[in-house]
Amino acid sequence: MDVPIEISYHDVRKTDNIDNLVREKAARLEKFHDHIISSSVAVELEQNPRETANMYRVRIDLRIPPGHELIVNEKSEQDDQRVGLEAVIRRAFGKMEKQIKTLKDKQQDKVKEHPVQAVQGIVKELHPDEDYGFIQNVEDGRDIYFHRNSVHNDKYDRLEVGTGVRFDHELGDKGFQATFVQIVAKPGE
Repeated sequence: MDVPIEISYHDVRKTDNIDNLVREKAARLEKFHDHIISSSVAVELEQNPRETANMYRVRIDLRIPPGHELIVNEKSEQDDQRVGLEAVIRRAFGKMEKQIKTLKDKQQDKVKEHPVQAVQGIVKELHPDEDYGFIQNVEDGRDIYFHRNSVHNDKYDRLEVGTGVRFDHELGDKGFQATFVQIVAKPGE
């Protein structure tokens, strides 16, 4: 981590076991992303006069560039009363690990997709000399205009008739036009 972890305890007695567990789990997060710029953990006893058992809350707040804030807010469950605060801490950090892995995959453009399920449209026409084409929306059969500039990662030249794509679109002056086009499945792949 670029800065040391901040740990705060509210109405919870700080013990070496709990503090070491939090620090160990926080250090483990660096395995999943090496650009964590700030990290804070709050360990609290929830004040609920109707409950007889201790109910804990663990909040983890991380910042990862460029401007991502990941938050986990985990609370005790009825089963945690036997095992205590450690179970809540472990569960909270487990959820944070999943969030970090998902963010890193998105940042590295490795989001796992199932092409057949992700296809929203099929490239129906291409006019490479004029840098545009048409997508047929698989949901309603409507033709959607798109321009080279709307194709994700400058991959316009990889398009061919029959390419499966995901897209966002809006209603323009001359009908529907794609604002974002991403290749999902090439013909024959």
